[in-house]
Amino acid sequence: MLSTIIYRSCPEQGMDADSLNKIVAHSRHKNERVSVTGILLYDGTHFFQVLEGPVDAVNRVFDRISADARHYQIVEIMRDYAPSRRFGKLGMETVDLRDYPEENLLLALLQKSTINTQFGYDDRVLKFIKAFIAGRWRHTLVPQQQIVATRFITEEVTFKLADDASHQPCQFAMQPIIDAVDKQVVALEALIRSPQGGSPEAFFAALSGEQLYTTDLQSKRYAFELAKKIDLGRTSISVNLLPMSLITVPNAVEFLLDEIARYGLVPQQVIIEITESEMISRFDEFEIVIRRLKSAGLVLAIDDFGAGYAGLSLLARFQPDRIKIDRAIISNVHKSEARQAIVRAIIECCSSLEIEIIAEGVEQPEEWHWLDAVGIRYFQGFLFAKPQLNGVGKVTYPLESSMQ
Repeated sequence: MLSTIIYRSCPEQGMDADSLNKIVAHSRHKNERVSVTGILLYDGTHFFQVLEGPVDAVNRVFDRISADARHYQIVEIMRDYAPSRRFGKLGMETVDLRDYPEENLLLALLQKSTINTQFGYDDRVLKFIKAFIAGRWRHTLVPQQQIVATRFITEEVTFKLADDASHQPCQFAMQPIIDAVDKQVVALEALIRSPQGGSPEAFFAALSGEQLYTTDLQSKRYAFELAKKIDLGRTSISVNLLPMSLITVPNAVEFLLDEIARYGLVPQQVIIEITESEMISRFDEFEIVIRRLKSAGLVLAIDDFGAGYAGLSLLARFQPDRIKIDRAIISNVHKSEARQAIVRAIIECCSSLEIEIIAEGVEQPEEWHWLDAVGIRYFQGFLFAKPQLNGVGKVTYPLESSMQ
């Protein structure tokens, strides 16, 4: 199977023509030995390379490139498959875009390729090449000076630690959601655990049908009880609910409101996270429940946005107060053009609708740097705080924010 990878990167400072030619000659020899071909474009500040060949070989070459210290900010633009090579006559060739008049560039590249000109103008690789030549991608770059040496500070929190609750039908672990600009905890997500502190999967494994939904809803009383025990104060608490729990369990909204009041909370500090992990089969009924939740003052969030069944439909129909971008999109966002494009589109959409965005599952400083630079303010993930059973652990804040 023939694989294609396109990536963009920055060469190390001070790279001259001789250094570039040596890199290309060395890479050409290595690539030819494993039947990998391609073309490398250089505009004076960035590389753009197309690699084509057997899947395993292309992956190994790209892994070697990713570990090469002579260039940085490596962003994967496309990973795809094709029936034939676009640059099959070459082990690898470099093209310095500065050596060609702009109006002749595309023709010069086509002459080096095997692209069928009758149909080739619709080829995605050619479109990416044309976009690189035009420089439209530059406005999406995070300036290198904003990617500073990461400095973080870890602080104790003021929340109390609750007593062991293994006698209950379930327990909860609290994980903070932080404001990286004001350096504060804005909410705690109550993550359900089994009576022994096991995973959500362990807790729900033996449940099905109506029992699953009833247990999902009724478990929230223990989350609200924990909020009171740790002295939540004015901080918000966020709880997850399966969409069908709100539909199939009678008087679900009234139950939530009663439990919220019982433990001294107010609806405005309770965030209901609707997870996308389940198909919503009765949308009209669900819409009625959402209206009741909002009318009662509860805050509505879409959890795992971008990874489930109906994220865009929920966004269009229910106008949540916030969304949480799923970790599958956040993971290695600094290395992926596709993830970056999706995040930017989400930011633009939510900015127009005045919806807050939380990036969840942030584990690497580089992820935070990129997300911070494009304007995301609220974060959740192991980089900042891990879930702690019956309490809240230490919280880590970034000392520098590129948006300040």
